[in-house]
Amino acid sequence: MASNVNPTVRRRRLGQELRRLRELKGMTAEEVAERLLVSQSKISRLENGRRSISQRDVRDLCGVYEVEDQRVVDSLMQMAKDSRQQGWWHAFGDIPYSVYIGLETDAESLRVYEPQIITGLLQTRAYAEAIIRGGSPEAPEADNDKRVEVRLRRQGRITAEKDPLRLWIVLDEASLHRVVGSRQVMREQLEHLIEMSQLPHITVQVLPFEVGAHAGINGQYSILEFADAADSSVVYIEGVTSDLYLEKPLDVQKYTVMYEHLRAQSLNVDQSRQLIERVAKEYARG
Repeated sequence: MASNVNPTVRRRRLGQELRRLRELKGMTAEEVAERLLVSQSKISRLENGRRSISQRDVRDLCGVYEVEDQRVVDSLMQMAKDSRQQGWWHAFGDIPYSVYIGLETDAESLRVYEPQIITGLLQTRAYAEAIIRGGSPEAPEADNDKRVEVRLRRQGRITAEKDPLRLWIVLDEASLHRVVGSRQVMREQLEHLIEMSQLPHITVQVLPFEVGAHAGINGQYSILEFADAADSSVVYIEGVTSDLYLEKPLDVQKYTVMYEHLRAQSLNVDQSRQLIERVAKEYARG
């Protein structure tokens, strides 16, 4: 469930507003950094919402931008204060993809392409445990346990009674056949996938092998969209050591068009469910 104050989203909105003020002033990030005796990279991180921002930072920036309306200053200062609060995921310690969780928690809709595995929001506990342990074989058991719990907690966004996350998933057929954990784990996972796909706000399509080369051939990505018009859409690409967030309209548009091609090339909803059911029965027989 989304909290009333999402620190990730607050940082992002604040960063967008600070960038707008800088551009209205006609200044570059380098010029602002020189005025404040800080690095240009700090200004960039503050504007893209990837770094916590203090009320002192806001005060100094408002001074540089000559913001005279005290109501605007007070509003930005409050956003800075809110952005330093902790989301529910911070209780689990250092989570490598905490920025993404913050965005997902506040998103209205999410479109995902998964070429290898069942997407995290639709995973069973047994499947999630096998995926996380298999992907991080050298990580301490306690760390992997923590990541499993976070993943299951994230699923509250799609089971919420009020304003659940609108989820559209395109799964490569390979994700159905890759045996994660065991055949029993896979059978239970695919049965869970079928059950969840019947919810009105969740759509699951399968991209069959026979399609060959396709628009998602370069790998997994997600597109997050938000109810507030002030929050631009974000393309998220997960990495091993760092993640990529794309927010420029042209980048988002390109990935959106790619996603439409994936949807068009995939089996329709009924055909996808029939294929998943067929593979689940094969696991049951085995």
